[in-house]
Amino acid sequence: MAMMKIEDTFYISHGSPTLSIDETMPARHFLQSFQQKVYAPPRPCSILVISGHWETTYPTLNVVSDGPSDTIYDFYGFPKSMYQLKYPAPGAPKLANRVKELLMSSGFKRVDQEKNRGLDHGAWVPLMLMYPEADIPVCQLSVQTDQDATYHYNLGKALEPLKDEGVLIVGSGATTHNLKMLRNTTSVAPWAQEFDTWLKQALLEGRYEDVNQYKEKAPHATVAHPWPDHFYPLHVAMGASGQDSKAELIHHSWGLSSLSYASYRFTTRP
Repeated sequence: MAMMKIEDTFYISHGSPTLSIDETMPARHFLQSFQQKVYAPPRPCSILVISGHWETTYPTLNVVSDGPSDTIYDFYGFPKSMYQLKYPAPGAPKLANRVKELLMSSGFKRVDQEKNRGLDHGAWVPLMLMYPEADIPVCQLSVQTDQDATYHYNLGKALEPLKDEGVLIVGSGATTHNLKMLRNTTSVAPWAQEFDTWLKQALLEGRYEDVNQYKEKAPHATVAHPWPDHFYPLHVAMGASGQDSKAELIHHSWGLSSLSYASYRFTTRP
């Protein structure tokens, strides 16, 4: 059987963990319609998620060989029902080994694997909405927050061959992510609006190098991302999409005044 080629990579802003239960959130409805409106079947053979909730010194992959992945509740003080949710997707040990092989052959000298680590909420919250059947094998790849955006773009470039092997690559983070600046209001903070708009224009115009240099180029960069953990998954998805890819804004909404749910597709379709 011929290997299915995946044309697209994605960056999903997963925002607040309440996305898992809150029916009023537009981003939740967007993700629930993913298979119908964004990325129709045939379905991927496996999914690689780069989550902003897993930081390591070296690129690290979770290897779940037996049974379903554990659901990690890496959040505190939320409704009890959220801690009862499960996303028992099978692990993808073959994909973990393939990713390690690609990274090391591209010059990443050390790539670690962590056995029996499950899926953190940066992975399972969006995936439970996108692929609620939980029947597609999932592997997670960590981010290295002591490195820069270009490093993560190059990490993504090393992963581009996975698209030819039927793997869906999803970066999961937040387009703006400053938890100290969240406010319970519907008005959008000007700094968040300006950063979000700059990013959209840079991506849609194909200025990927500017996005790699966002700390120097973007307005309010260190306010929008005082810590880069939730932004680097975008750079990985962007790098994995290929040099001639086109970016498309596939969803946009706001939460808590400054939390952008902007999500992007990177496609190599002509």
